[in-house]
Amino acid sequence: MSDSSAPRAAPAEIPQLATGQGSALLRSLTGLLANWLPEQRWFAGKGRPLGELTLISATEILPCGPAGTAPGLLHLIVRAGAGASRTSGPRAAEGDCYQLLLGVRQALPDALAPALVGRAKEGPLRGRAIYEALHDPRLAGLLLERLRTPGRLGTLSFGRAPGTTIPTGLTARVLTGEQTNSSVVFGEAHILKLFRRVSPGVNPDLELPLALAQAGCARVPAPAAWFEASWPGAVAEPLTLGVLQPFLAGSTDGWQLAQLSLETGGDFTASAHALGMATAEVHAALAAALPTERLTGRQLEQTARAMMERLNEAVDVVSALRPYRDGLRRAYVALADHAARGGAALAQRLHGDLHLGQVLTVAEAGGDAHWTVIDFEGEPARPLADRRQPGPPVRDIAGMLRSFDYAACQHRVRGNRGAAEWSRANRAAYCAGYAAARGDDPRAERELLLAYETDKAIYEVLYEARHRPSWLPVPMMAIRRLATAG
Repeated sequence: MSDSSAPRAAPAEIPQLATGQGSALLRSLTGLLANWLPEQRWFAGKGRPLGELTLISATEILPCGPAGTAPGLLHLIVRAGAGASRTSGPRAAEGDCYQLLLGVRQALPDALAPALVGRAKEGPLRGRAIYEALHDPRLAGLLLERLRTPGRLGTLSFGRAPGTTIPTGLTARVLTGEQTNSSVVFGEAHILKLFRRVSPGVNPDLELPLALAQAGCARVPAPAAWFEASWPGAVAEPLTLGVLQPFLAGSTDGWQLAQLSLETGGDFTASAHALGMATAEVHAALAAALPTERLTGRQLEQTARAMMERLNEAVDVVSALRPYRDGLRRAYVALADHAARGGAALAQRLHGDLHLGQVLTVAEAGGDAHWTVIDFEGEPARPLADRRQPGPPVRDIAGMLRSFDYAACQHRVRGNRGAAEWSRANRAAYCAGYAAARGDDPRAERELLLAYETDKAIYEVLYEARHRPSWLPVPMMAIRRLATAG
């Protein structure tokens, strides 16, 4: 693809920038972005050819005027074409849309050199350095100022929760290590999560915390501000672009605490019990704030069939699963049989990707801890519409149970003989805490819980096989257990 490529027509769901405007700007950026995008941690199309880039929207948050010493801040939404090798269909035709925040300078300071995207060779930005703006404290701070003042700017709209206080003059720093999004911490007061891959519809990480805040649930940080992209008169829903929330300074996530417990032999069951209670409180608040439904036997049978299909697809990819296919399949057969006998289940809005890394605690006086639940985005690889669908609460519970077992299996692989008992004790304590807070023991829904836990373990195997092959023995240890549990 050359730098002079013109944008192709975008699907009707999201209007694209007028061709005259888009062509000029895209000439400056196409070649740079074609090389830079596939290298980003949050780019979802790794291993696939990058098709044409379509410019969906471009907004100057800080004008990129005549060349000078002052930086410009450019907000873009681009569609990365699917590439010729992907399968046909609507998703393949569209590709994925990404949010970009780009700084523009004539001369890039040495401190920002690692953030360089490239230097434009043509078009209106010719000769200027284009870089990742979030690494520039000045530009990141400007984005915070926009969030302090609700209103519109081009296709962008900024909202703010009533009664919130957002201090000025906070120093910005980018967090590293995130796989699917980008986060900026402002001082010790707030954290801004920017969704990199975006699509029409309210992101659950804004929708659910807002609903929980209105319900008075203290387990989830309430959004202070947010911003979206929308087009007047367009059919598409707005795209959620970012959420600003309180930053829990001094907090530690559950994964770190679990690892410390396994390494030192410390008792974690009281924390696991409290975490189960916190999960139940969040589920109860979500059920009260948002609609619920009842899954019929037929719907549960469809769930079991979908899980069987995912198992078969995973076996085709990871040959190590083949000896365990029949054993794993028994969990899904048991769920289908339970559904055929008239089994049903409550469905409600869920966290969607609950594990020990999604819960934080800050030590309180007396040594007690208060668990806070974060990151309600769901599994980012799944379509947004799927992530907003109600599901059985045991799906979240199965995710947390897998997380306890995953932490333990890491240590079992290293020879920690007490890790298996650690997992059993903390899984039981977590379920007991959930039952104490909500009145229903998730272990009573055995068929549903085992099916979701098995499905999650297969997902873990696929992830490790694709991204960290050396870690594959960790989830495979759980696969061997689950193949006999069915």
